[in-house]
Amino acid sequence: MEERKILVAGGNLLQAHTWKGMLEACGITVELRGEALMGGVGELPVDMQTVELWIPESQQEQAQSQLATLNADLPQWQCLQCHEFNDASFELCWNCSAERSECHN
Repeated sequence: MEERKILVAGGNLLQAHTWKGMLEACGITVELRGEALMGGVGELPVDMQTVELWIPESQQEQAQSQLATLNADLPQWQCLQCHEFNDASFELCWNCSAERSECHN
């Protein structure tokens, strides 16, 4: 069996699943470890609350290249109601909770 290497470790389960799905769509075999421990947030030490993506050593370069494409800076958007600027990942305005629309850029 081929040796596996850790690709990414962190505390964001949603992000880990997003990355896992994207990598698998590119044909990369991914194993997610530590997911079950995330239910212990507040009860377990912080260093145990980590999810990890493990991949075959032979696919490490391809996986790193794919993850690098996700690090592109996305533009902020401005709320039409209160005119606050919001991070690109927000679907609601952080200030007034107005929904993002296609007009916001």
